Amino acid sequence: MAKERLFLLDATAFCYRAFYAIGGLSTSSGQPTNAVYGFANMLKKIIKDRHPDFIAACFDVSRDTFRQKKFAAYKIHRPPMPEGLSSQMPFIRQLVSGYGIAVFEKEGYEADDIIATIAARAKEEGLKVTVVSSDKDILQLVDEDTEVFNPYKDNGITYDAEKVRGAFGVSPSQIPDLIALMGDEADNIPGISGVGEKTAKALIKEFGSLESVLAHANRIIPKKVSGAIEANMRTATLNKELAVLDSRVKLDFSLDMLRPGPLDTEGLLDLFKKLEFKKFSRELQVEAGDSVAKELPVGGDSDLEQIISRRLEVILGFSEDAGIFLSAAGRGFRLAAITAKAREMLSRSDIPKTGHDLKRIKVMLQKNGVILAGLYFDTMIAAYLINPGKGSYALEDLSWDYLSQTPLSRGIDNAGALTAIADLKPLLEAELKKRSLLELFRSIEMPLVEVLAEMETTGIKLNTMILEDLSKELERRLIILIQDIYKLSGAEFNINSPKQLRTIIFEKLGLPVVKRTKTGPSTDEEVLKALASSHELPALLLEYRQLTKLKNTYVDTLPALVDPKTGRIHTSFNQTGTETGRLSSSNPNLQNIPTRTDIGSRIRQAIVAFDSESYLLACDYSQIELRILAHISGDENLISEFRQDKDVHRATAALIYGLGETEVSDQMRDTAKRVNFGIIYGLTSYGLSRDLSISFDEAQDFIDTYLAKYPRVKDYMREQISRAEDDGFVTTISGRRRYIPEIKDKNQAVRQFAQRKAINTPIQGSASDLIKAAMIAIERNINGKGMASRMIMQVHDELVFNVPRREFDAAMGLIRSAMEHVIELSVPVKVTVKKGDNWLDMVSVN
Repeated sequence: MAKERLFLLDATAFCYRAFYAIGGLSTSSGQPTNAVYGFANMLKKIIKDRHPDFIAACFDVSRDTFRQKKFAAYKIHRPPMPEGLSSQMPFIRQLVSGYGIAVFEKEGYEADDIIATIAARAKEEGLKVTVVSSDKDILQLVDEDTEVFNPYKDNGITYDAEKVRGAFGVSPSQIPDLIALMGDEADNIPGISGVGEKTAKALIKEFGSLESVLAHANRIIPKKVSGAIEANMRTATLNKELAVLDSRVKLDFSLDMLRPGPLDTEGLLDLFKKLEFKKFSRELQVEAGDSVAKELPVGGDSDLEQIISRRLEVILGFSEDAGIFLSAAGRGFRLAAITAKAREMLSRSDIPKTGHDLKRIKVMLQKNGVILAGLYFDTMIAAYLINPGKGSYALEDLSWDYLSQTPLSRGIDNAGALTAIADLKPLLEAELKKRSLLELFRSIEMPLVEVLAEMETTGIKLNTMILEDLSKELERRLIILIQDIYKLSGAEFNINSPKQLRTIIFEKLGLPVVKRTKTGPSTDEEVLKALASSHELPALLLEYRQLTKLKNTYVDTLPALVDPKTGRIHTSFNQTGTETGRLSSSNPNLQNIPTRTDIGSRIRQAIVAFDSESYLLACDYSQIELRILAHISGDENLISEFRQDKDVHRATAALIYGLGETEVSDQMRDTAKRVNFGIIYGLTSYGLSRDLSISFDEAQDFIDTYLAKYPRVKDYMREQISRAEDDGFVTTISGRRRYIPEIKDKNQAVRQFAQRKAINTPIQGSASDLIKAAMIAIERNINGKGMASRMIMQVHDELVFNVPRREFDAAMGLIRSAMEHVIELSVPVKVTVKKGDNWLDMVSVN
């Protein structure tokens, strides 16, 4: 019968190893977790692969051990434990304890001595021992009953006596003799001058031990080595005393203490949640046998009849493989088919639907001709409002954050998803109420879900011929451009390779390095713009990048996205993609189409009305962020200018240049426009000077003059920064919050960036609130009047519609009225309206 085996972990050494091997891992609050993560991986692998009968973790207590008393300079070169690691040590100890593993440590001794002592006692009790360590010193313990496993070398290597001899040329017991002669730089054990590793191995092989080497020092050849050893006998003897592990440390333990205890599943889950280790939590629940995933029963019309008659709230889910699954009154089931009863239940607005990402479910159903109404509570949208800076709002992440459970434990594909949503809803609802966000959630964000679903379903019509012609044209331009780039470079190279581009620009052409990255001199857009005045090549490279990006992102991609069933592209509008509340779009992203380039114009020209009997109608808020600034700052001068319908940019230009408004040139107005919007975005005098290519002093004069004219704007900026510092967040006119914890960061650059966010967010976020409220009002009015007009795009401050010509006047009036009056400000809200057959060739409409 095989002997039972004890595993002894050199825990402190592994903590250091993990800390330095894994970089940049921390929680969202900034707590470093790299050492815990690496240590946990090592520990879990040992438990999974080796199934230890006994196991213990051995730690160093302090740097002050018996070795320092013998030799004060022992390990003197090692710095104190880094703060980033020391802050993780309590978590590592909690991790070890959670896995039922005994911890051993003793003041005055190193972890290696503890390991040697426990190993000796274990062998006396008839156990085999595996020491888990990457330390060379520990190899001296290897014998017929003891092995050393280094999990990091060669993907894991186990040292027996033969392997030690093969690697070091000496037997395990001779490791201290070897160290005594050659020294150990890591531990600051001084070697004998002139005795390196090769010589030390030869001497131990010839004489057998340090003591024998010292006894026969006069026989050693060459004489130089002989003399060095004779002169340093006390040093060599001390070195061996330092290298030999103490196997007689007084420790009070029994073998039973070394048997792994039961998993503290709850404690480990709490730890993993605190450290944001989702993967480990999922694995732990599998190990603990905690998975409750199960297949939902198939429901029929009788179940749906009960829901309909009692108007029960429905928890709704959807997946490609399981179709629609739902629960009501605590009972869950999967729909076998979309029967008449199912259609009725789904389309009834008086039956509230709760789900996660209801927009996706509604769009999927609508593709199959099924109407989903009564969208009541979306856990994804609620979580976004509560924390708009979170990286992910997936059900898996919310289950982890709010329920301390991973989806695996709930069977996230069907039954688990429904129970997770049901459990999340009251928690999220309470949090919305606590943060005064419930009204925003109910009046804007939830109604918007339906609006966006309708927009996605409706789609956008493309003239693909325009894009095909543009693609061919760009191909020709790129061929000529590439030839010009090669000619100016004097060589052919991969233009898309930063490494090759660096070689051409900085080595071959000798252009100055503007800034550096971790991999070398930067060749980003800012650098190329700065170098464009020194050489022709950077300007051509910028043009090449712009053309290839537009060609790949839009010109060649948009036609491929046309749905063959509808003949339109169906972009996804993302409600949870920005911290300010702005919508974003993807697949394709229509918000990044450039407006001032010839290619961008041609792309816009390819977006067309649905048919010859329709127009595209584009309605754009005029200077909406400046109007909101006037409203929330309460600045009388700014309010007055908007109420008088002045050209605010021209008025600002007259102010900063000290001229009459009639004397202001277009260039001056453009500069003033940049000052106006720069103020909104918290632009500093340094940023403005760089943006306008003017001196720092001139930029500061512009800002000072502006703020002197609009003093409440200055007060507003100061108040928002102060509010963010006091409350940790700022709000919009509808109560939307953005949390800015970095406002108190010790790093000045980080803190200043946070201050700019505090200034800009209430403005940009309020503009978002306004356009969202308008979209909801417009959709309700259009549907209420049975009109065929459809909202198809939202791009920044612009809404685009497809409007039948017969409805044009009525639709335009309805849309403009909603946009201008849905939320009343202290200044007039103005909307510019254009119409046309495509998104480019449009004419203004009064």
